[in-house]
Amino acid sequence: MSPERGVASLRRAEIVRATIRCLARDGYSGLTLKKVAREAKVSQGILHYYFADKHAILVAALEAVTADLDRRVAAAQSREGRDARARLLALIGACLRLAVEERAFWIVFVEFWGEMMHDRTLREINAALYAGMRRRIGAVVAQGVRSGAFRRTDVLRAAAVILGLVDGVSLQLAFDPTAFRVVEATRFCGDAVMRYLAREVS
Repeated sequence: MSPERGVASLRRAEIVRATIRCLARDGYSGLTLKKVAREAKVSQGILHYYFADKHAILVAALEAVTADLDRRVAAAQSREGRDARARLLALIGACLRLAVEERAFWIVFVEFWGEMMHDRTLREINAALYAGMRRRIGAVVAQGVRSGAFRRTDVLRAAAVILGLVDGVSLQLAFDPTAFRVVEATRFCGDAVMRYLAREVS
């Protein structure tokens, strides 16, 4: 990577981080490119070089927080070897910790969801992101089915159930971190998922 491209990449990343901070503080309705430029300590001209409008910068923020979550999940799962149960529990724990450790990230998700209800392009982006998440969770479920750890099931539908549970509890943690501790939430979500996937005893 050339020095120029490296600087451009770093500057774009800082603009995206500034956008996340602005969204957490002001919401999408209060977001302006002027505020983002001031938060990122760049001129509005430089900001416009990277992003045409609020729509583009919102998408970039969503992609950034999703990529960060993916990295956290991959790191957590890598420590658990090939055991499907442990890998699924690691995924659940990583997602729930994000809601408390990086609350601003969940605010980005919520702001994006509000906007996508009125924007077909944003809905398509969200649908693609969720399809990818279901595939990643489904791959772990399929691994557990093959090893005999989990019952036979439609792995993508099972992934949708697991994702719905994790999303819902993550939102509760983001809205009210005092509702329950992350360790507790990880335990009861993990228990629910393991019961859902448990093999039937004949």
